[in-house]
Amino acid sequence: MQLVVARIGRAHGIKGEVTVEVRTDEPELRLAPGAVLATDPASAGPLTIETGRVHSGRLLLRFEGVSDRTGAEALRNILLIAEIDPEELPEGEDEYYDHQLMDLDVVTVDGTEVGRITEISHLPTQDLFIVERPDGSEVMIPFVEEIVAEIDLEEQKAVITPPPGLIDDRAEIASSRDES
Repeated sequence: MQLVVARIGRAHGIKGEVTVEVRTDEPELRLAPGAVLATDPASAGPLTIETGRVHSGRLLLRFEGVSDRTGAEALRNILLIAEIDPEELPEGEDEYYDHQLMDLDVVTVDGTEVGRITEISHLPTQDLFIVERPDGSEVMIPFVEEIVAEIDLEEQKAVITPPPGLIDDRAEIASSRDES
């Protein structure tokens, strides 16, 4: 399975280094020297990481065969793609790869169907499940311990304890306003 692990940014300096926008929780594993990565567009790769370092909070990479600023600038906005074993699990106990969470059924603790995870949005403060409801509408569910009670990969479901108002139907909200 292929996963996007980074996007190449601007050139840094004159020796072929580039900044990268990291899109993986495991950059030390996926973006290590010697890693061979596919690219999007495919015509730009594959690229082999020669060196990597952190400078002023940004990851800088240099690729084999890219030794000057011109070559580095030509790589700008290319996506780096790693080949991942679909059975591979993250090192942390309560950590998951996006592909493991996609298409999970979402239910409340009492078994009420909420929908199916169609997307995971990675925000600075927390991740969100984008859940498609049976009626085609969407609801956003914060992927936080207080709301997501359990992820059961064997049963292919996420069990949630939503606070009031998170998944309530618009019709129910509208009817309660009409009654007041």
